[in-house]
Amino acid sequence: MNSKILIVEDEAKIREILCDYFSSKGELPVEASNGMQALELIDENEFDAVLLDIMMPELDGLSVCRAVRRTNDVPIIFLTALSDEEDKLLGYELGADDYVTKPFTMSVLYAKTMALIKRNQRSVLAGDRMEVSGITLELTAGRAYTGGKEVFLTPKEFALLRCLMQNKNLVMSREQLLVKCWGYDYEGESRAVDTHIKRLREKLGDYAECIKTVIKAGYRLEG
Repeated sequence: MNSKILIVEDEAKIREILCDYFSSKGELPVEASNGMQALELIDENEFDAVLLDIMMPELDGLSVCRAVRRTNDVPIIFLTALSDEEDKLLGYELGADDYVTKPFTMSVLYAKTMALIKRNQRSVLAGDRMEVSGITLELTAGRAYTGGKEVFLTPKEFALLRCLMQNKNLVMSREQLLVKCWGYDYEGESRAVDTHIKRLREKLGDYAECIKTVIKAGYRLEG
């Protein structure tokens, strides 16, 4: 299958064992020894899955997951010594797909990883396009079209449009849009959303009529 898997683990010995095991199964592991390195690799490469340790110095796995989920739907499995239910719930809330507690069996971890990859690939094939009110998004490619003509959006504009389309006919507050598109740790003013919506409307032209401003509430995409 030759899946490309990012293994993020600060303990060199564990990282080596994981890489060796996945390599022996014919997969293509890529290593990262810390959270910052992981984010750089994810920004520059396409991965089929990420195995992510939580307890790491400088930037922990939860922060990495939060950052990744702003723009990327790659399957994430947390590798951690934490077994408390609240910790697991937080991981799922931030967008993790699964949670494996150390010590774990390599064969089980491999099976979970491959199952997630297969499920994600089926999901992409089945739901890679969104169409609302003449606007089409190709989610994996990150492309937008109006009336069949491509519109070039920035990542933030694409994320905003995708969020509005996923929640069509529902009012989304500025705060909700910030959380989904900027991340939980965004510290800017919520009015930043207004600026991006304005630019998005300009690029969509006549098709932007479906994006309604709801006074003192936020925005709604009608479709």
